[in-house]
Amino acid sequence: MTAAKRFFRELIGADPYADTPYYVGYKNGDIEIGLIPQGSSAKPGGLAYWTVGDIAASVKGLVGAGGTVVQDITDVANGLLVASVKDPNGTIVGLRQFP
Repeated sequence: MTAAKRFFRELIGADPYADTPYYVGYKNGDIEIGLIPQGSSAKPGGLAYWTVGDIAASVKGLVGAGGTVVQDITDVANGLLVASVKDPNGTIVGLRQFP
């Protein structure tokens, strides 16, 4: 995780706004890149989050278009909802909905 944090600090040009054992988050404009550490329920690695207005409808639409849910909709902090869906080629897309 130390090397990944160094890499994304260089890419974004800033320190993470969240740095916990289960999630490290960087923001760049409207895009959020979350680093998921080993040992979490999600696949370890980096994930860019797409902001949506209705996360349930977005997940349903992506599944209808051939996607597979990787992470169910989860409230991660005071109403901030996240989910992730894998496209038919295996690329994981993160979704987030602000409260």
